[in-house]
Amino acid sequence: MDMSEAKGGAAAPRPVSLPEPQMPGAQRLEPQRLGPLARLAPEPMKVVLNWGRRYSLWVFNFGLACCAIEFIAASMAKHDFIRLGVIPFAPGPRQADLMIVSGTVTDKMAPAVKRLYEQMPEPKYVISFGACSNCGGPYWDSYSVTKGVDQIIPVDVYVPGCPPRPEALLQGILKLQEKIARESLGERYGSDAAAGRPSTAALTSGLVAPPATPGER
Repeated sequence: MDMSEAKGGAAAPRPVSLPEPQMPGAQRLEPQRLGPLARLAPEPMKVVLNWGRRYSLWVFNFGLACCAIEFIAASMAKHDFIRLGVIPFAPGPRQADLMIVSGTVTDKMAPAVKRLYEQMPEPKYVISFGACSNCGGPYWDSYSVTKGVDQIIPVDVYVPGCPPRPEALLQGILKLQEKIARESLGERYGSDAAAGRPSTAALTSGLVAPPATPGER
C-alpha cells in the first residue's frame, strides 16, 4: 500500500507480527515465563536490559557460618562492592536478585534455603561462597550436612576457600556480571536450555511438607 492510498481513506494496514530474534546458527527455543517485550526486543535493547540487570543486583545474604563474616567484610568500606553495582542486605527475598549462600548448609536448614530461593523473583542468581556451601567443606562426611547447596537449588558461581577472602567474593561477583552480560532470557528459560537447571516442579517438591488442614486430620 502506498501513501496515496493511505491518505485517500483506505483501511490502515494491519500490524505485522514480528518473529523472535535469533542468533545465527541458534536453535529456536520456545520461551517460558517471558512476556512479548522480552521475546521480541531487538538485540540492542537486550544488551541494555542485561546492562541494567548486571549493575543493580540486590543481594540476599544467607549467612550460615564463618564465611558470612567475610561477606560482611566485602560489603564494608574497605572493599565496598556497592561500587560494582551490588546492593547488600535486601529487605527480603522478594526484593532480591542474588542470593549468596555462605557457610555450612545442614539438612535441617536446607528447606529454609530452598523456600527463600523460591520466593525470589525471576531472573535470580545464586553464588555459593566457601567450601562448606560448595561441597560440605571439612564437614562433608557429617550425617547432618548437605553436600553442597547445589543439591537443592541451582548455583551460578562457586567461590572456593575456607573461608574465602573478600577479594574472592568480588571476583565471583565480576564473573556473575560477565555471565549476565552475555545471557539471553530466552535461552535461560527455554525448554531446551532448561535441561541443566532443575525444573519448576523439582524446585517446589517435597522438602517442606505443607501443614495439614483441619479436614485432613
